[in-house]
Amino acid sequence: MINTPQYGTRRLSGAVLVLIIVASLFAGSIIGYAVTYQNFVNKLNILQNQLSNPIIHQNVTYISDVNTSLSDVYRQVSQSIVIIEGQVSGGSVQGSGFIYNFTGNMVVITNYHVVEGATDVSVTFTDGNAYPLTKILGYDAYSDLAVLQISAPASEYKPIQIISSSTLHVGDPVIAIGGPYGLAGSMTLGIVSALHRTITESMAGGYPIADVIQTSTQINPGNSGGPLLNELGSVVGITTAIVSNAQGLGFAVPSDTILREIPTLYSGGTYKHSVLGATGVDMTYDIAQAMNTNVTYGWLIVTTTGQPALQGSTKTTTINGQNIQIGGDIIIMINQARIRNLNDLSTYLETQTRPSQTINVTVIRNSQKLLLQLTLGSR
Repeated sequence: MINTPQYGTRRLSGAVLVLIIVASLFAGSIIGYAVTYQNFVNKLNILQNQLSNPIIHQNVTYISDVNTSLSDVYRQVSQSIVIIEGQVSGGSVQGSGFIYNFTGNMVVITNYHVVEGATDVSVTFTDGNAYPLTKILGYDAYSDLAVLQISAPASEYKPIQIISSSTLHVGDPVIAIGGPYGLAGSMTLGIVSALHRTITESMAGGYPIADVIQTSTQINPGNSGGPLLNELGSVVGITTAIVSNAQGLGFAVPSDTILREIPTLYSGGTYKHSVLGATGVDMTYDIAQAMNTNVTYGWLIVTTTGQPALQGSTKTTTINGQNIQIGGDIIIMINQARIRNLNDLSTYLETQTRPSQTINVTVIRNSQKLLLQLTLGSR
């Protein structure tokens, strides 16, 4: 005999079990959502607190308070920016500069190529008042820097602060203010897109300008010599070059170079730059294959001048349709610093060495690692 009530009880118990499981899952979802929402609220509160208070990252204040804006920065520094004009063979030259207080002496800092070979140079402030150049106190073609003295009354000078460019990181916002195409007081905004670049300008005699800041900030003819600023309006570089036909690609000499050189330039001295005494090319995978080495980074020596310890190229080969000189030493380290390419080499020599200094150089020669001691020359 079938006991139907028992079957009904078992069926009812199964339904209750399913209901309990569904209820548990629903309750778990509610609890999970509540926890997630609370975490979101907590993070939002933290972000709001950060926006309301100073944010310090490695001693750099990026947001000082909720009222800080780009217009505030512009008002703060615009009177420190000047336009520089002069005459050169076959036409005129125009660039930018800024006022700096060097040990109580007001000077104008700009690019050397702005005033190189120029006559009848004048400096115009934002109020429209213009004054003649009194003297080029000092210049350095290898860093594209010049320090100027002008005959303006004390009331015109509104100096701007220079801080160390070592505080910069890729992605940091930066601001350029200058006079592109003669349009005084123009402001553009971008980010630091790379650090420690090496560029070459004609006035540097073909030598590289090292440790340069690459930025997406729009830089046009006439911006040269103007300041590159951080969000607080402090100088972190000086705009110096643009790449023809490039979109949003400019370069600035870092403020560390200015701070390092200005004592020498102000006194009329010549700043000495270290030079290795060799020419070369960056290593690549294809060059490594051609040289039968597994070292795909470093700087390959092509020729040497005054460095008998270094070995230059021994033969020429064709790589991707180009004649490449190979077989020379591959510099992979200076002292304890890894050298991946010319950028690393130039930056290290510029920032860490001085002429006549002896350095330890690690090279790969014929697949063997050698440690050489080299004495640096001067440009």
